[in-house]
Amino acid sequence: MTRAALNVTIREATDHDLPALAELLSVVNPRHPWTAERLAHDLRTLRADPLGLHVAQWVAQEGGGALLGAASALQFGGMYHPGRYHAELGVHPEARAQGIGTALAEVLGTHLQARGAQEVLAGSYEDEPQGVAFLQARGFTEVMRFFDNVLEMADFDAPTWAQAEVLPRGLRLRSLAELQAEQGRDAALRAYYEGWVAAREDVPRTGEATPVPFERFCQQRLDRPEFFPEGVLLAVTEEGEVAALSELYGDEHHPGRLNTGLTGTRREWRRQGLALAVKLAALRVARERGAHEVWTGNATTNAPMLALNERLGFRPRVAWIEMKWGGV
Repeated sequence: MTRAALNVTIREATDHDLPALAELLSVVNPRHPWTAERLAHDLRTLRADPLGLHVAQWVAQEGGGALLGAASALQFGGMYHPGRYHAELGVHPEARAQGIGTALAEVLGTHLQARGAQEVLAGSYEDEPQGVAFLQARGFTEVMRFFDNVLEMADFDAPTWAQAEVLPRGLRLRSLAELQAEQGRDAALRAYYEGWVAAREDVPRTGEATPVPFERFCQQRLDRPEFFPEGVLLAVTEEGEVAALSELYGDEHHPGRLNTGLTGTRREWRRQGLALAVKLAALRVARERGAHEVWTGNATTNAPMLALNERLGFRPRVAWIEMKWGGV
């Protein structure tokens, strides 16, 4: 157990901390707020992964009261290497510059060193230069940038895009809910999974993609509080294969906001307008649900998707700078 300034105790987090931790993380990053339910789901999914992913969390607490900071060392199955870790650290804005972040970083660094970490990924927003400098001082260098792209639905002129939502001959548009009604739940989920696996092949990331088993895929999505099957839009062949897809999730903090998961196309079906068509179908669902905004995340290197989103009216927000220490 380590102590920081202001009589703040740093200790391991427990599941009892989740409501307060979600509140803290939402203040630290209001762009992407959390709920205790979402945190519990994500932790449960990580801990159940057959890869034996590492999950460690700490909180900085003032006396027996409020949480002022948090840190975590995590591994993710979609980009897994036994020597790769993802580090997250945040301090309440009103408690910064008082040594809490430094104390959390020391605990985190000691833990990762003891585990023999070869590579650590972390990041900060570009409008928070103190966060970037904090990582640079600890040997991290920039490897990639991502930013939120946001579409204000009031600015989206749906009628001008009506023709682009029409799929080529031999394909039909279905939501996951509709495909389940046609094929049965298991067959529809398997088709969705196989289409997702194929579409994610070329998604920009800071490391090599690793396989995601079907069971983990289903757990990550179907049990997620924000998931709704009508928000998964699929371009389906006559044989039942998913050629392209676009995912929408709800937002528990902002009822008027929807968040995009993966939008992508199988390699053999690309350059036929499928990504645009399923994205437009997703925006139609967003409009029917009364959404005011649709958010999506893009790497700055993903030129095709950036161009598509810009055509639709998405506009970039502040970039997240992904930084790396070491390498595997």
